[in-house]
Amino acid sequence: MKRLFLILFAVLILFTLPLAAQEGETVTLVTYDSFAISDDVIAAFEDETGYTLEILRLDDAGLMVNQAILTADNPLGDVMYGVDNTFLSRALDNDLFAPYESSLLDVVPEQFQLDAEENRVTPVTYGDVCLNYDVAYFEANELALPESLADLTAPEYEGLLVVQNPAASSPGLAFLMTTIAVFGEEGDYTYTDFWADLLDNDLLIVDGWTEAYYGEFSAGSEDGDRPLVVSYASSPPVEVLFAEEELDVAPTGAIVADETCFRQIEFTGVLNNADNVEGAQAFIDFTLSETFQEDLPLQMFVFPVNENAELPEIFVEYAAIPEVPVEVDFAAIDANREDWIEAWTEVVLR
Repeated sequence: MKRLFLILFAVLILFTLPLAAQEGETVTLVTYDSFAISDDVIAAFEDETGYTLEILRLDDAGLMVNQAILTADNPLGDVMYGVDNTFLSRALDNDLFAPYESSLLDVVPEQFQLDAEENRVTPVTYGDVCLNYDVAYFEANELALPESLADLTAPEYEGLLVVQNPAASSPGLAFLMTTIAVFGEEGDYTYTDFWADLLDNDLLIVDGWTEAYYGEFSAGSEDGDRPLVVSYASSPPVEVLFAEEELDVAPTGAIVADETCFRQIEFTGVLNNADNVEGAQAFIDFTLSETFQEDLPLQMFVFPVNENAELPEIFVEYAAIPEVPVEVDFAAIDANREDWIEAWTEVVLR
């Protein structure tokens, strides 16, 4: 009788355990190498769901998607975080994600829900690639800020701009797509004409963001002599946050004139053939929570998509959000990315 009681008690415990413990206690997150959230936010996820979060960091978003395609039948994890709209079509065309509609999607504006019909991916963050400027230089030289991309070809901005190679840099690619959206590929004046004019205006091109911002940008390096750089709308609050001395004014600013910034949106999704589908879904729900969303700005310097999430005061004061950002259809990006880069290379590097 005692043995029967123990068996029945064990069965009762089994069926009352959290679903997470029954189906696999670990959720493996596949993401890029710069992914960052606070330890207490990870702890909150684990406490709320019963899952243990294991984070697998790869290289950048492009490599992450490529590796996911190669391992689609036996994925590296359960859920992927960080595919953005420049690589989204490639991920969807290769059937990387299983559909999942989070119950928290109603707090996310429709403009971010690019896969709303099938919900294979869920938007989590957004940010804008914009021109940044050295405040002190523009004030000292009494120089007006450019109000459009076309202004950058004017004589007063000769030798002032440094950009990144779009074949090697995510912000560089975003800036290239901004020029394509604004000037187009056909007509009397195209994006390649614009780039040719930038070259004539002493444009400097470097491989990556770090080299541009901390090497050539006058506000990012003592040796830099370029007061205009392609960076992010969130760069000014980062400058204030990490300044050696407390600042009342940001040393840099973001130019957010209409159609000068490219809107990047990041997504997360349940990987097809995942071992822990319900754990992956729980993580996606958590990424839309205010706990996760309000941690994002000071961890990865992006903006939350949850419209109820509050921004840190430093973002409210120093960050700018473009009213009319450039948005290029993610399918068009995937279909034309290589051709655009090749055409750019022919004009700019050869």
